[in-house]
Amino acid sequence: MTTATADEFETHRPRLFGLAYRMLGSADEAEDTVQDAYLRFSGADRTAIEYPAAWLAKVVTNLCLTRLTSARARREQYVGPWLPEPVVTSDGVLGPLESAEQRDAVSMAMLVLLERLTPTERAVYVLREAFAYGHREIAEALELSEANCRQLYRRAVQRVGEERARFEPSRERQEELVRSFLTAARDGDLGGLEKLLAADVVWSSDGGGKVSAARRPIEGRDKVFRFLAGATRTFLAGVEFTAVEINGAAALAAWEGDTLLSVTAFDVRDGLVAHAWAVVNPDKLDFVRRQLARA
Repeated sequence: MTTATADEFETHRPRLFGLAYRMLGSADEAEDTVQDAYLRFSGADRTAIEYPAAWLAKVVTNLCLTRLTSARARREQYVGPWLPEPVVTSDGVLGPLESAEQRDAVSMAMLVLLERLTPTERAVYVLREAFAYGHREIAEALELSEANCRQLYRRAVQRVGEERARFEPSRERQEELVRSFLTAARDGDLGGLEKLLAADVVWSSDGGGKVSAARRPIEGRDKVFRFLAGATRTFLAGVEFTAVEINGAAALAAWEGDTLLSVTAFDVRDGLVAHAWAVVNPDKLDFVRRQLARA
């Protein structure tokens, strides 16, 4: 590959990574997918590629479909809840997140909802919602009929739309809640933590069998509070908390010295925690750890 061709690919890399991450929910796998696309681009006949951006998006989308098909079986065997890998977004790694809609599209809540879709439904939904592709462009990328793509999109919207309407992507409320949660956690203020929980709050932890974590989502304020109280007494001595922008919203990172222990993202409703996703599987923290080390 010539230097000019390599430089051209680099101009597309952020967009391709954003596409692959939204498709896979894994930053490491997204990086690998983009690298695979780079190798294909380097070996392709450039005279046959009229629009490199569209060609690369098609390659990445189809590579992701292959990965998703094999990933579904692995995730069915996963120990405890499977959550997406968190990504620090303050550096623009997923592209511009200036509007509430753009932030919502990469939120932990949305990525969890996308797991409900078939791989092809997910591809259609992501290309349409996050990248504003027309149905004709999507049909060309997936080698499907335009009518089929429209049907897949309608089905995907139905599957995620009802839950999505519950989310409150207000940056100000999110930041305010995380600041309050951070203060209460630092001070060991259990009463303060309890006041921040919605009555029907759900707490999901992803340890992947690598570290101690709840094997099922914990539901209800009383149960979540007892879980947090137990964790505070048992595990959090010497742990420091910092606020960080994760997947387009304020979140909490827990540290023991230089070791990143967890990243917790929140969904806020009426100023309270409606759902929390705590990623504690060390394998899923590698990417965000590298991001924070470079910051």
